[in-house]
Amino acid sequence: MDFPATPSNASDSNEYPGTTVSPTDTPQDNNKRRSSNRSIKRRRFDDELVEYSLGLPGASLGKGDKRVRTQSYTSQLPEFPISTPTPVAAAGPAQERRRTSSKISYGSVARKSRRKGQLTQLSTKDLGRWKPTDDLALILGVQQTNDLRIVHRGVKFSCRFTVGELQSRWYALLYNTEISRVAVAAMRNLHPDLIAAVQQQALYSTAEEELLGTLSSTSHPTIEKFQELLDQNPHVFYPLRTAKTLMTHWQLLKQYQLLPDQTVQPLPKVLGDKITSFSDAEETINDADIPDLKEDGIDAEMQFADRVEKKNIRLLETSLSRWQVLVQSVAGGGTELDKNTLAVLRGRLVRYLMRSREIAVGRSTRDHTIDVDLSLEGPAAKVSRKQATIRLRNSGDFFMSSEGKRPIFVDGRPILQGNKVKLNHNSVIEIAGLRFVFLINQDLISAIRQEAVKVTIPV
Repeated sequence: MDFPATPSNASDSNEYPGTTVSPTDTPQDNNKRRSSNRSIKRRRFDDELVEYSLGLPGASLGKGDKRVRTQSYTSQLPEFPISTPTPVAAAGPAQERRRTSSKISYGSVARKSRRKGQLTQLSTKDLGRWKPTDDLALILGVQQTNDLRIVHRGVKFSCRFTVGELQSRWYALLYNTEISRVAVAAMRNLHPDLIAAVQQQALYSTAEEELLGTLSSTSHPTIEKFQELLDQNPHVFYPLRTAKTLMTHWQLLKQYQLLPDQTVQPLPKVLGDKITSFSDAEETINDADIPDLKEDGIDAEMQFADRVEKKNIRLLETSLSRWQVLVQSVAGGGTELDKNTLAVLRGRLVRYLMRSREIAVGRSTRDHTIDVDLSLEGPAAKVSRKQATIRLRNSGDFFMSSEGKRPIFVDGRPILQGNKVKLNHNSVIEIAGLRFVFLINQDLISAIRQEAVKVTIPV
């Protein structure tokens, strides 16, 4: 039997229009609300659950369907007011609490890492520039001289440090426990060879130089003298000093006039405080009193330069004997042909004098010499080492034979390899872009022809 739906029931009921009310349900049961007597009310765990089975057809609806329908049908029925919190709203504070807790934890971790980074940065400050060898050299220099300025001038560090940087590093090694601990650990891990190399470059203290100054600059002490000085004063000299190093340092002091007996004479003054001129002071200097300081390297360099010059002279002498054709500049020489010149091969810059009956024309190299080197005239990269040969026959005629890969042009006529051509007076010869004029000494050739005729015709 169906119960009629009244307006009051419709307004009080949470059911949607068209739904059927169960006979067992009463308005009191529908309006009854579950509550708790606790002072602090917290959300139950099932408030955040979503019943997906309610959307299936034929599913029964209960008292808790009001909350579920609110989430499932909100998009379909926007006109009904929503009084109960949705699962999204229920999940919001939980997510907010998680975000807050994550922010708090992240902030604490960030503060801890920042504090740790500050300590690490404090302990490793300038470790990129300051090497362990630099710290060791700084400590040794200060122990020897007690002056940072002398250490800055005399010690060669891995970087160009200023006096202020040396002072800051020294104070950090003394008073900063983190930096000193890291620096000491790094110096202990150095290789013994690196430690020995730094210790050998340690500066000389004032007491050490005073003991070396006891040896006169005019004397010539041997290495045994320095060994004796080292044995007598072991508490003054640095433990790694040797007789050879002491001798080398004493020679440097003597070279730069730093020994006690090498006092510099002041310039004489005339007319009160007026200093004399340079010429007047030079006249007062006695050249015999000036010591003759010689460096060992200068003698070796002079001997090497002397050997090089002598070698070049020998090469020039041997090359002069091989030249059979004299090369003379056109601008500086005359145009007359002497009695020893048979012909002239004249170019734009130089001219080649032919004084033998046969000459070779080509390009000279280091391993191959030629009579007429065409590289003196201009670019001869395309010229063969032996391009042609010019011969004088007994009849007084000149013939040129082509022996190179590239042809030779005589008066515009190409002469290929293996062919010959007769050269006349004022013939133009072109070899790989270089042009020459062949000039014949007519008087000398006429005399040669007459002698040839006398020999052929018997008297």
